[in-house]
Amino acid sequence: MKLVPLGDRVVLKQLDAEETTKSGIVLPGQAQEKPQQAEIVAVGPGGMVDGKEVKMEVKEGDKVIYSKYAGTDVKLDGDEYVIVRQNDILAIVE
Repeated sequence: MKLVPLGDRVVLKQLDAEETTKSGIVLPGQAQEKPQQAEIVAVGPGGMVDGKEVKMEVKEGDKVIYSKYAGTDVKLDGDEYVIVRQNDILAIVE
């Protein structure tokens, strides 16, 4: 199965959370903070959204930072994804 986003939506796959702190303390699964960094898996076509023309400025494969509480979590074929609107993406990591 494949996720195909509509409008100005983007499908993200979160990068793995840090398992140890910089000082070397190992964190259990519940203590790990949800990472805000992800890789783009699919990008919608853009177009007219809420009466405004939206041009997609991100592409598949980009690594991005997105808003902490943005998007909808989706599980598909055992993988977890987050679907967000393009304006919830804060920066592209180069």
